[in-house]
Amino acid sequence: MRTIKAIIIDDERLAREEVKRALKNHPEFVIAGEAGTADAALALIAKEAPDVIFLDIHMPEKSGFDLLEELTTVPEVVFTTAYDQYAVKAFELNALDYLVKPLRAERFAKAIEKVKQELSTTKKEPEVLPMHRKIFVKDGEQCHFIPLSEIRYIESLDNYARLYFGEHKAMIKRSLNLLEEKLDPAVFFRANRSQIINTQYIEEIYPHFNNRLHIVLTTGEKIEVSSRQSIKFKNLNSL
Repeated sequence: MRTIKAIIIDDERLAREEVKRALKNHPEFVIAGEAGTADAALALIAKEAPDVIFLDIHMPEKSGFDLLEELTTVPEVVFTTAYDQYAVKAFELNALDYLVKPLRAERFAKAIEKVKQELSTTKKEPEVLPMHRKIFVKDGEQCHFIPLSEIRYIESLDNYARLYFGEHKAMIKRSLNLLEEKLDPAVFFRANRSQIINTQYIEEIYPHFNNRLHIVLTTGEKIEVSSRQSIKFKNLNSL
């Protein structure tokens, strides 16, 4: 039986104890730690790399949504909260489940089955994020769980980056260099100092002056590839 590493995040100790008691009925789950604040949870997640987090939304100083925004890699998420008004947003974010406290054993068991089913279809997270992986972005009042496969290009804005996906765009608190380290180089290509493109969205490529390439995406957006990166792109994609 595969063990599943879990972290419990809630500012109320009794609420954390409630989740721990519920998990005792599911021995395949190993509690790697618990945290009472978003900042403590951030460090714990970085250290333990859990498969799933049981996350309260309404916490002092930083909410559960704020915590997710700061994570480079988001584990599976089961929200636990006393407030049901966040439910719609939680499911819009593709959270695995949303549990209202106090927890009911039957309802908790269903959430556990969802976690096990999801993890059974995915392998342990590699250094490079797989294309099915979703990243969490909180841009103002809007929150998104964005599959990497839906991001067509990324644009640098100092220590932030703007993601373009579908008909939307959103800011993330990550530098372009940090994102490049996590993205699959077989799919994402650094076109220039300020842009990374998803090569699966390339519609046309044509030469430009100084041996540079111009790339047109399926959406009609045009990306100019630097001279150095144009050479690299040609080498990577030649027979």
